[in-house]
Amino acid sequence: MKIILYSTNCPKCKQLERKLNTLGVKYEICYDLQPLIDAGFKSAPILKVEDKFYEFASAWKKAEELV
Repeated sequence: MKIILYSTNCPKCKQLERKLNTLGVKYEICYDLQPLIDAGFKSAPILKVEDKFYEFASAWKKAEELV
């Protein structure tokens, strides 16, 4: 399963990154936000799991499901 965290290193991005690390979720970090802009998103963090995008609140919940 491919998981990507799109991040700007903002406080919410760092918070989601800590959550993923605490849960032991394997993921990649991407700082190139162009794919998000192309997909219509206007803020980060965004968690991409396979081909689905999750904004912060739903990403927080999704992280727990990935364990």
